[in-house]
Amino acid sequence: MAIPLLEYAPLSQNNRVTGYEIPGDEQPRIFSTDNLLSATDLDNLIEAAYRQIFFHAFASDRERFLESQLRSGQITVREFIRGLCLSKTFTGSFYNLNSNYRFVEHCVQRILGRDVYSEREKIAWSIVVATKGRAGFINDLLNSDEYLENFGDSIVPYQRRRVLPSGASQLPFNIKSPRYDEYHRAQLGFPQIIWQTIVRRYTPPDKQAKAGDPALFASMAQSINPTGNPPQRISPYNIDYEKAVPYRRR
Repeated sequence: MAIPLLEYAPLSQNNRVTGYEIPGDEQPRIFSTDNLLSATDLDNLIEAAYRQIFFHAFASDRERFLESQLRSGQITVREFIRGLCLSKTFTGSFYNLNSNYRFVEHCVQRILGRDVYSEREKIAWSIVVATKGRAGFINDLLNSDEYLENFGDSIVPYQRRRVLPSGASQLPFNIKSPRYDEYHRAQLGFPQIIWQTIVRRYTPPDKQAKAGDPALFASMAQSINPTGNPPQRISPYNIDYEKAVPYRRR
């Protein structure tokens, strides 16, 4: 018998309130298969899905089979998001390197497009991860009423309402929530402090000495290292004073 989801109280977050902002750069761009006009639009939709789930996908991280199914209409955007969340890349980068609480926070941000309401919600969803596994937890999020009401089957999830009533904007989830938590960053050995025994100095091109600069002459003069002529040592016994004194001729 499956354990029912622990009840938690939703908070009055910014994303739960209808916004009336003037469209601008801070407004999220919605990618949906309902208004595709060309193949380029579908490419942009796929890239937006990778940015939302992976933040960035290298060539080796791309799911070519899922992309082919989406392009041919065999799966919906929601199924494509499900495949990305269950992929090897997402498992190795988020699930294996975070605790259940941290993994829940990442998934709620990337799938539902909002922050977790409280620690109680983290505990509730972490119980689902422990009982149903990673796949069961992802399926519950994608099948939830909140996801279907906001994104449905055709819209790529996005961070909902980043603009606050005060006019400020919230940080993107990929900046606010690093992929690794503090414990796993220590296990991986970073950040590392690298000390170089040789102090390297860099002089900007506009600060470098040009031809005729006195700084170049000073360095040249220091490199010569001249040695003066030592004084001659002559004994007074070897000097003929009588011949050395000049006489006036008559």
